[in-house]
Amino acid sequence: MPRWTDEDIATLRALYPDARTADIAQRLGRSIHQVHSKAHNLRLRKSAAFNASPLAYRLDGIVGKETRFKKGHASWNKGKHGFKPGGRAAETQFEKGHMPHNWVPIGTEQIRDGYLVRKVTDTRSRNDWQAVHILLWIDHYGPVLEKHAIIFRDGNRKNIVIDNLELISRRELMLRNTIHRYPPELKQAIRLVSKLKRKIEAVDEKQN
Repeated sequence: MPRWTDEDIATLRALYPDARTADIAQRLGRSIHQVHSKAHNLRLRKSAAFNASPLAYRLDGIVGKETRFKKGHASWNKGKHGFKPGGRAAETQFEKGHMPHNWVPIGTEQIRDGYLVRKVTDTRSRNDWQAVHILLWIDHYGPVLEKHAIIFRDGNRKNIVIDNLELISRRELMLRNTIHRYPPELKQAIRLVSKLKRKIEAVDEKQN
């Protein structure tokens, strides 16, 4: 979780009383829960003007009785164009096209959980980032088979070259992770058996 900087806290103090928590979270590049938690620790509260406005509702999906919409109820701003919110809400609105402070362009690479990842899309979801070694495998051999994984032959996650990558089943991956508790001789035997099985499967595929 990124550390709260003095600038982040100052922004939170300025915006929290009169802005939607969702908008603040987007601006700070954090989750709504993180913003709520930090505001609680700082003893920040929504202003009376904000709570009296139609924007005052809980962002976790629980709406207050006073602001709860009834079935068939028309939106409060239906037919209104160019509406300007009151209080300090106007000065806290985000300009169109605003990006969070932690935004990075497509193609940016970072280390996450020990793996090199690359930003491939800009939808602001977890799917925006993909492991570089997976992208390399797909580029050479196509999509990774279902219930399979790509591993590094030498165990070095920084050695991202196609000859160091291997496709194995999730079952075999689990087996490899399990055999570490066995003595060296038995671990070697298990690896040889797995290698033999792969060769047999490859021969069967060619014959079929």
